[in-house]
Amino acid sequence: MKTEFTPEQLADPKIARANEILRSCVHCGFCTATCPTYQVLGDELDSPRGRIYLIKDMLENDRVPDDKTVRHIDRCLSCLACMTTCPSGVHYMHLVDQAREYIEERYRRPLGDRVLRWILARILPYPMRFRVALLGARIGRPFARLMPDARLRAMLEMAPKQVPPVSRNDDPQTFPAQGAPKKRVTLMTGCAQRALNTDINDATIRLLTRLGCEVVVAEGAGCCGALTHHMGKTEESHATAAKNIRAWAREMDEGGLDAIVINTSGCGTTVKDYGHMFRHEPLASDAARVSDIAVDVSELLMQLDLPEGEEKGLTIAYHAACSLQHGQQIKSYPKDLLKRVGFKVVEPADGHLCCGSAGTYNLMQPTISKQLKDRKVRTLEAKSPDVIAAGNIGCMMQIGGGTAVPVVHTVELLDWATGGPRPPALTQAESGMAGVPVLRANRS
Repeated sequence: MKTEFTPEQLADPKIARANEILRSCVHCGFCTATCPTYQVLGDELDSPRGRIYLIKDMLENDRVPDDKTVRHIDRCLSCLACMTTCPSGVHYMHLVDQAREYIEERYRRPLGDRVLRWILARILPYPMRFRVALLGARIGRPFARLMPDARLRAMLEMAPKQVPPVSRNDDPQTFPAQGAPKKRVTLMTGCAQRALNTDINDATIRLLTRLGCEVVVAEGAGCCGALTHHMGKTEESHATAAKNIRAWAREMDEGGLDAIVINTSGCGTTVKDYGHMFRHEPLASDAARVSDIAVDVSELLMQLDLPEGEEKGLTIAYHAACSLQHGQQIKSYPKDLLKRVGFKVVEPADGHLCCGSAGTYNLMQPTISKQLKDRKVRTLEAKSPDVIAAGNIGCMMQIGGGTAVPVVHTVELLDWATGGPRPPALTQAESGMAGVPVLRANRS
């Protein structure tokens, strides 16, 4: 794609990066075939190629974003399916993130939008605030249909029926390896996950220590910054990311780390990009070190001696989170691990398409999100699974809100199969699973 940035514009590293990305686009349109919003809306401007044209025009002309440009960029899920299918290697993620930052700085949104985005940025990255908000949402949930704004209805409807108890495993501490230690790792406990589902971190710690890892929960680490980063709130996202970088760099320097383990794939995609995000900042070196050893939990498990298991008699429908399969290009590891311990794994049709969660997308774009959720649930249920497995808390909440099939994190199933407790989601759904054989766990 031909660009016409001035030399003065190109002196800005951000514009130089945008120029590099734009010039790699050859207008082929392959991205439209895998873009969920284009499939739902049928508008060229709601495809990656259309958004690229809008971003190019906005940046080249250094203009104040107009309503049309903002609307179409806001509708982007950042699912990154376009990056998987692009033959030219267009790094759309960096481009759309820059566009969102540009919009946040120069566009004045309607009051309702500003208030909603402010609330989300002030609540979701903070587990205790999020817990309080969830309790309030539970009270308001019966009145969701009375809300005039679809986004308010979505917020109330997404609230879980029960808020899990606080897990002390999320506090800074060290969990020793069982047997001879093989690796020393730190676990990113995250933010929203600590309020929505504490079983995931608990299962991860049990599984990793059972397989010979010393697991550290680092003092000072918390939210990865993804939620505010994708709103274009760069100052806020970098502030929270910087806390993680400092905390993990300190662990690397003091005790050494073999890996930074992340069990929420949306966070993983962001942490692996810290090196790029901080490339022109004082923390550049430490950010690069962090990104270099950041791994999804499935990547680490593939390096460990996960025991093979007997056939369990359960069919698992695996949902590939976009941030894992497109953002991190991890496609087979979770399925391979589930099969290794004895589960039968099936995959839905169009598994490359987004479920519509996408961080805060299901709260800010509820109509489009619901269409994507309904389609995803149909394709998963068509496989007649006993359980749905996923590697991202956002996907789990989204899909779980549309099906009676229990939705469980992949690591919970692996923990169960190697000696851990039955995932609570399965116990809660047991009455609807008559006839499903009890798993024969392999005690390690």
